[in-house]
Amino acid sequence: MFHPENFTRKKACVLGIGKSGQAVAALLRAEGFEVLISEERTAPYADKLQLPPGIEMETGGHSSRVFEYDFWVKSPGIFPQSAILQEGRKRGMPIFSELEVALAFLPKNCRIFAVTGTNGKTTTTALLGEILKAHATQVAGNRQVHVCGNIGFPVSRCARNVKPGDDLVIEVSSYQLEDSTYFHPAYACLLNVTPDHLDHHGGMKNYIKAKGKILKYQNSKDVLVLNGADIVCAELAEKAKSRVLAFSTQPKHVLKTDVFFDGDELIFSEGHQIRPPHLKGIHNVENAMAAALMALAAGVPAATVQKVFDSFKGMEHRIEQFAYHNGVIYVNDSKATNLDSTITALKSFDKCQNIWLILGGRDKGSSYEVLLPYLKDYCKRVLSIGEAMDKIDRELPGFTVTRCDTLENAVDLSMKNAVRGDIVLLSPACASFDQFKDYEERGRIFKRLVDSRIFKERTDTN
Repeated sequence: MFHPENFTRKKACVLGIGKSGQAVAALLRAEGFEVLISEERTAPYADKLQLPPGIEMETGGHSSRVFEYDFWVKSPGIFPQSAILQEGRKRGMPIFSELEVALAFLPKNCRIFAVTGTNGKTTTTALLGEILKAHATQVAGNRQVHVCGNIGFPVSRCARNVKPGDDLVIEVSSYQLEDSTYFHPAYACLLNVTPDHLDHHGGMKNYIKAKGKILKYQNSKDVLVLNGADIVCAELAEKAKSRVLAFSTQPKHVLKTDVFFDGDELIFSEGHQIRPPHLKGIHNVENAMAAALMALAAGVPAATVQKVFDSFKGMEHRIEQFAYHNGVIYVNDSKATNLDSTITALKSFDKCQNIWLILGGRDKGSSYEVLLPYLKDYCKRVLSIGEAMDKIDRELPGFTVTRCDTLENAVDLSMKNAVRGDIVLLSPACASFDQFKDYEERGRIFKRLVDSRIFKERTDTN
């Protein structure tokens, strides 16, 4: 566990120059630490970063200087078995996550709400954040709600603005959990666990172990919300010391559930009846169940939950219908960075074999063969892009796959050939890092490419 007072020399090295690395470096500097950011890759944009004065930086490799510091803060994206980390462990270097360091600087009486899972994290986190914000405006006091983590910005960026009694709603990834030696949220949510990031974690066993850390240090005063129909969630629940609340939309579930969906409303065991948000797909009903269970357990009235659900509009990059042109619907699901997310997106539409699916990017270790029955029900054609194209070709035999290489080529091909009633869906089932900075950039470029071509076509016809 990270204790700032244990490091009297106050010298910290941050490995990685990404968003979390920059944020934790700024936090540590503000807390009086001497800070070095060390980045393995060449970073031509490094001199343009707006970092506080006094932070040193090296790029293009880790020098021997990194061993002169008291501890390291690891960027979530650094491979666990990288050479630098192995050398650091061999030398006994303390290594912490950005999440764990940031939380160490918070006031002691803040409530921590943490949401993880293979899919649905962002929507559930956003819903819960909005519910808690709405409740905060209704009660006496100056409680603020900070929504952070994988959604929006790192915890380190808001840590110094958190006041005693505030709430933090944190979207937590398996990478962050894996790197944290101690993490104790008062309210934790595990939405689901299906294969993802297997290349990073080194297999499903390690991935499950990382997800399980969200409940590892909870006690009997804490709350754990999880998916009662997910076998892995149920197995992890057996180890829980906290109060377990389960949700499910499935007729068969492993755990006794505390809420079910009657097709119209969420029916809670405590007697509340709440209509879910107007969002596409049964998965969003489950996300709403999870957010509501956490909020109700934290003392939020059911009427406040309902008010937020009625006004919630959904998240950018998650089955986001952003354009309609010549009878064709364009959907941005760039947040789908694994196969299960893409299957969820396909199942949110009708089985009309009218989807042009843009698939691919940086492969994450799972087989695309699981997509085949869904492609046959929902899709007209797959347009493959990025590093995963060869693997997609091999693992989708008998289905029409067109190699497009780039997202721009896929947009041009689909817009030229799609007909009225078709859907062009970007749901890549892959990481974005082969061609884009992150999934958000990929989604925004997709929308920009589509919008610019629609604008040009309309201009040319006028």
